[in-house]
Amino acid sequence: MTVARVVFVHGLRTSATMWRRQLIDLAGHDIDAVAIDLPGHGSRIGEPFTVSAAMHALAGALPARDEPARTTVPPTLLVGLSLGGYLAVEFAARHPGRIDGLVAASCGTRPRGAGLAGYRRLAALIGRLPDRGRALNDAMVRTFLRGAAIDDVLAGGVAIDVMRPVLTAISELDPEAALARVDKPVWFVNGRFDHFRLEERRMLRATARGRLVVVPGATHLVSLSRPDDFSAVVLGAVAELQTLAHRRRA
Repeated sequence: MTVARVVFVHGLRTSATMWRRQLIDLAGHDIDAVAIDLPGHGSRIGEPFTVSAAMHALAGALPARDEPARTTVPPTLLVGLSLGGYLAVEFAARHPGRIDGLVAASCGTRPRGAGLAGYRRLAALIGRLPDRGRALNDAMVRTFLRGAAIDDVLAGGVAIDVMRPVLTAISELDPEAALARVDKPVWFVNGRFDHFRLEERRMLRATARGRLVVVPGATHLVSLSRPDDFSAVVLGAVAELQTLAHRRRA
């Protein structure tokens, strides 16, 4: 019997394969878990990336719900990292009835201002390299990750041409305002050494039901650098959602 539905959303330039370890971990707990490819990434490389297309991709992976019958179905948890985290927050704000909980990882800074401008300039410079940054991307992966995590993050391909449209689209989002509209439990998960942690407390204050988990020793790709810890957070979130669902049925 399926105890919960979990949908994983990957980060910029990666793909659904970055979640292979989590899918294995959750399968052992009778959880229906799926990882999707965003437009312009993985199996969908070449498709144009827009926020609207990304929202459609998330909606397609989440079970349809008849609002009056919600308490009779297993709880649904949406999990996103970095780009996937920002998109998951936006989806939760737009479609509050489609999920029961949210894990927003490695997205603890608002995508705006000097930080985003610098990131966009860097992306433009990388895009001018002969291989458009593929060798640099792979070198960074092998520097900060180990073992199976390297294969997991590279197996689905690298979306080397998607940075400009993604950064332009994400700059139009306001995750702080979106979080204020999310009335479900939210777990913010950041690596101790994540450079996107700068405004994590601000994000935490934006939502009424949030809690912050900082994973020791982890970097921005927290689910890959500390997969056991990340899976434990997701499993804990599922357990809490199950408890809340049981209380609603009682």
